[in-house]
Amino acid sequence: MKLKDIQYRFHEVLDADYGIEEVDSFFFMLIDFCFNVSRIQLAMDLDYQVKDTEKILEALQLLKEQKPVQYIIGETEFYGLTFKVNESVLIPRPETEELVECVIKQTDNNPAVNILDIGTGSGCIAISLAKNLENVKVYALDISEDALEMAKQNAKLNGVDVTFFKVDILNVDCIQHLKFDVIVSNPPYVREKEKPQMKPNVLEHEPHLALFVEDENPLLFYKAITDFAKVNLKEKGKLYFEINEFLGRSMITLLNDNNFKNIELKQDIFKKDRMIKGDKI
Repeated sequence: MKLKDIQYRFHEVLDADYGIEEVDSFFFMLIDFCFNVSRIQLAMDLDYQVKDTEKILEALQLLKEQKPVQYIIGETEFYGLTFKVNESVLIPRPETEELVECVIKQTDNNPAVNILDIGTGSGCIAISLAKNLENVKVYALDISEDALEMAKQNAKLNGVDVTFFKVDILNVDCIQHLKFDVIVSNPPYVREKEKPQMKPNVLEHEPHLALFVEDENPLLFYKAITDFAKVNLKEKGKLYFEINEFLGRSMITLLNDNNFKNIELKQDIFKKDRMIKGDKI
């Protein structure tokens, strides 16, 4: 069967749900995954044929059912690195890459620096920091055993040493003895009332444990992490968060009320309030 015919089938089935450009993106990712055929190879040979189409047609059906292509392939790219993913972890987002970039640029790792990533999920933040900063010791925690297993695989895949803990940040009963120069977190921050604005591929497949908070207490995790940071950050240590775009002002108040200084609220590439940083003074 010609790959071009399969591409036509993808558009026939999926364009109404995803749009032409995104469907093309899915198709080219999947022909690389299923057949090791690149977009350029197909452009050079429009009659390229494949024999076993079961895998890619199964993927087409899963896409129709709104399963994210990253879960179908089992991996994604983040900050230039490859990460394995499944439905026990969130798919890393580009805006989180901006958070990582911010931490890297502002971290003076001479002398050695201890970094903690809270709610690590796939490990994308912790592993990217460990890969791109020298002279650092990186720790990461999560409440989910399945997420930690995935993060450990990703650390091994990317050749970095990260120390992982199974910890509920709302009820910390260990690691209190450790002190950190940097604490970073992308905790659950989507309010329940925001669900109607979310795409089905997120709502139906990505872990709600890592996404949602109750409308009445949207800063639940931020408050707990800030309390933890007040004790476990070293003097002049830095606290970084990815945040809900609608809660920037509330986050500034939270950090101010807890005596953090040099507070910086930053926007992402879409001009949405997305990152905040404060120093423990």
